[in-house]
Amino acid sequence: MTRITNLGFPRIGAKRELKRAVERHWRGESDAAQLQATARELRLRHWRLQREAGVDTPPSNDFSLYDQVLDAAFGFDAIPERYRALADADPLAGYFALARGHQKDGIDLHALEMTKWFDTNYHYLVPELQAGQRFALRDDKPVREYLEARAAGIETRPVLIGPVTLLWLSKTVDGSDRFALLDALLPAYAELLARLHAAGAQWVQIDEPALVLDLDATARAAYTRAYAALAQGPRPQLLLATYFGALDDNLPLAASLPVDGLHVDLVRGREQLDAVLGALPAGRTLSLGLVDGRNIWRTRLDEALVLARYAIEARGDDAVWLAPSCSLLHVPVDLVHEKALDAELRGWLAFARQKLDELRLLSDALADPNAAEPALAQAREAIAARRASPRVQRSEVAARVAALDASATHRTSPFARRRAAQDALRPLPLLPTTTIGSFPQTLEVREARAAHKSGRLAQADYDAFVATQIEHCVRVQEAIGLDVLVHGEFERNDMVEYFGEQLDGFAFTKSGWVQSYGSRCVKPPVIYGDVARPAPMTVRWSRFAQSLTDRPMKGMLTGPVTVLQWSFVRDDQSRADTCRQIALALRDEVTDLEAAGIGVIQIDEPALREGLPLRRADWAGYLDWAVESFRISASGVADTTQIHTHMCYSEFNDIIEAVAAMDADVISIETSRSRMELLDAFVRFEYPNGIGPGVYDIHSPRVPDVEEMTALLHRAAELIPVAQLWVNPDCGLKTRGWPETQAALEALVEAARRLRAELPATRAA
Repeated sequence: MTRITNLGFPRIGAKRELKRAVERHWRGESDAAQLQATARELRLRHWRLQREAGVDTPPSNDFSLYDQVLDAAFGFDAIPERYRALADADPLAGYFALARGHQKDGIDLHALEMTKWFDTNYHYLVPELQAGQRFALRDDKPVREYLEARAAGIETRPVLIGPVTLLWLSKTVDGSDRFALLDALLPAYAELLARLHAAGAQWVQIDEPALVLDLDATARAAYTRAYAALAQGPRPQLLLATYFGALDDNLPLAASLPVDGLHVDLVRGREQLDAVLGALPAGRTLSLGLVDGRNIWRTRLDEALVLARYAIEARGDDAVWLAPSCSLLHVPVDLVHEKALDAELRGWLAFARQKLDELRLLSDALADPNAAEPALAQAREAIAARRASPRVQRSEVAARVAALDASATHRTSPFARRRAAQDALRPLPLLPTTTIGSFPQTLEVREARAAHKSGRLAQADYDAFVATQIEHCVRVQEAIGLDVLVHGEFERNDMVEYFGEQLDGFAFTKSGWVQSYGSRCVKPPVIYGDVARPAPMTVRWSRFAQSLTDRPMKGMLTGPVTVLQWSFVRDDQSRADTCRQIALALRDEVTDLEAAGIGVIQIDEPALREGLPLRRADWAGYLDWAVESFRISASGVADTTQIHTHMCYSEFNDIIEAVAAMDADVISIETSRSRMELLDAFVRFEYPNGIGPGVYDIHSPRVPDVEEMTALLHRAAELIPVAQLWVNPDCGLKTRGWPETQAALEALVEAARRLRAELPATRAA
């Protein structure tokens, strides 16, 4: 039978066991040995699950306590000097300091920068390198975990991030060439491969997703040099894994590298199969990514079978493997836990375990089509039922999208006129202070929400609880001295899920968790049909919060592109059309907020950059409909209503024109980890609208002091005209505790006051 392999498995556990174990360790409730014991139990459980599902060779070293890129950097000793003493004294504490910062025992360390893993919603830690960087095999985690599986009787294929992709994902702090470090890095890779070979590993998977990007001559030369070096000496057979798109013009390069097998993504790059079959030298194994590793819909197995049979006819059964398109890290673990999901919708879905079952069925069908036909027929019926379901299509939604014209995408007046109207109505000081939206989601808040959802807390009692939390949040903000307040979002579980629960066309799982970063897990909504808003979603609590204060209250919404990107999206119509449907629903919410007296409205779009296609040739089309969708949501209000947006962990150089085209009155961005480096794009572009560069890294437990924030504001004021500047944290505060939040916001407000005292006391443009 055709061999089944897997590129990676969700590491968090079906019940988020890893999240809970890691956070217990961070709170000091468990030691390193207890944390590692939970990690080993999860790895073993997942290897056994994959073998039971019919996977011939599961992956190993796809597990991480925080992030696989951090693991690679740490393992090859790419540790910035400021962390080294802690990492040498306590490796686990040093590892987590790189990820989260460290503020204890007189040691104050910032975390590494974080950004998106290609165009997914997974975040990775950005390794810091410099000219003359030295590498060494500091940690042989891949060998240990391979031997751990082998001791359990399971042969795995260790997974490594490839050397070129690792350098591609890194930054040099001194501006030097990343790829100039390749020759220093390769001996460490060669040593690791030799150790894996000595341990008995037959294959190693080397992930090089950078091969689906636009590569310049330097990167191409790096690939040639890297794999020529790794081909030497003792090593297992190497599977070069590419995913997230087609190889296209990089196919000749990938096919020429001296490896033993090539994995290609035939979900996002289905059209490349013919070219791959023509380019791949004889004797090379071809791994076919036939099942979508990034979405939760059942696979169209008949179409996948056509591709598999075509490849086998060209290369032979022994030379073709079946696999997901990419690691299953991006989907939930097992649909079996979704007891409450209605049967019709459940029949349309496949989580990680079910995707492995689909691969096994494909292999069975290739071996014996007649025996596999009943299962194939059942899968066929589920696909057909989804296509015909009246739940999916709504004629009134389609008609509203079709009626959109240019008037729906433009504010009445240009920014300068809007700003004058807003300043006249709501005078604010120079460097106005605000937050991004959410405040601490304490255990008390989460327990009350859970009790309400389970029916143990009556609606009236829950509403009273939420009102109390909002009033406390407003009073704290007033006492701290913030200029524009927020209601704190205590009624919201997640910035996308909350809205999806109130929109038609969305469904929700109970256990559909995926990892976003570190211990942060999200449960993406499922967009299965046309999207519409039956009733207002946020007006009640925003109006209540505004009634408590004379200061401006910001209404908080998640933007259409982010709702789209952070959901599992239907695959039976274009993403652009789905995004426009969401935008129209949000437009109704924005105008209702304005009518309720909310004059400042934030429409968050942190996912705008992550949705950017990986190939530059495809950018314009995406940015056109993404920016259009934001403007649809924001453009139904008067000049006096101030529209904010927020973006975090984005590289803005590539999209600054699109950011400007969104025409938000104020944009807030993450800049504290980069020490304001991300402002460079706005400076070069001469960005005209308001901008709030974050001065407080909320993804770390450390609390910056007034001097640190003041220094960051000074840097921002050197780059951006001060009349444009707002002062805010990097992101929402839901993951932080109240004491650290209050301390940090007090420092933030004081930093703004200090800088105002040094500057003219006007906000003239």
